[in-house]
Amino acid sequence: MSAESQAPTTFSPISPVRTPVNARNRRDSADAFSDYLRRIGHGPLLSAADEVTVARRIEVGLFATGKLAHGVDDPELSRELAWLGHDGARAKNDFIEANLRLVVSIAKRYSGRGTLIMDLVQDGNIGLVHAVEKFDFTTGYKFSTYATWSIRQAIHRGVADKSRMIRIPVHTAEELNKIKRIRRDLATSLGREPTITDLVAATQLPPKEVSRLLDYDREPISLDMPIGDGVGDISELIQDGDLPEPEEYATLTLRRADITFQLRQLPPREQAILTARFGLDGGEPHTLEQVAALQGVTRERVRQIEKRALALLRVPRLEQYLYD
Repeated sequence: MSAESQAPTTFSPISPVRTPVNARNRRDSADAFSDYLRRIGHGPLLSAADEVTVARRIEVGLFATGKLAHGVDDPELSRELAWLGHDGARAKNDFIEANLRLVVSIAKRYSGRGTLIMDLVQDGNIGLVHAVEKFDFTTGYKFSTYATWSIRQAIHRGVADKSRMIRIPVHTAEELNKIKRIRRDLATSLGREPTITDLVAATQLPPKEVSRLLDYDREPISLDMPIGDGVGDISELIQDGDLPEPEEYATLTLRRADITFQLRQLPPREQAILTARFGLDGGEPHTLEQVAALQGVTRERVRQIEKRALALLRVPRLEQYLYD
């Protein structure tokens, strides 16, 4: 089901807060999950015929909402289309609520993997909404058959996002999980940890691709990790040669603020030329010829404007700052 616009629904499957997993959060999640199960346990399930009826209402509502969005001159027709649009939104909400238990049954299969059960349910609900919006009742399939794949994909995506410090694309996570399963099977059958060559033979993937995927399986090391006797951390061993000393950085910051303030005293054209010439916007400094091309004037004209602009500023040290 699709349309250029659709009526709003009261269902909100997305939880705005994601909490780390610990003992207290697990207890809170279990309590919230129990409350959630009680809330959704009383809603009626839909038969195959009911699904077709509700899906038709949703489709009619989407069509009506789309017509209204393009403008309708007839007041009576406008009221009728508005009613159909609201009815479609109610039908969509009913369809979603009737299948919340399906999401729970699928989410339970993924519990115990470091993600709270309610987070799994919330992710699954996102997949459920997507399935309702895309369901084609004319195919004759039960909605649960179509929706299960969408719910699983949404849960997989959520688990992949929340289980890693660095997010990787879902399809990459799926390929990585496949290689990890093969690696475990090979370790069992070979009696040793499989090599890259073993994995290449088993997966039929290029060696570079196998290595690339396995690189994602390495957990990042925190720069706060203690070293030695615990009096220091890894960050102290890593130096950035491009990073200025604190005193130098403070001096550069003050210079930049000074230059920015002074430039604001100039007309826009002079500001633009000095900014381009000296890279004051964070970019590379431009030659006279490059600035001339940008401004649509001659090289000599740029030189004259630059000279006059520096003279107008009347700050003796500014020219020194710019040329440093």
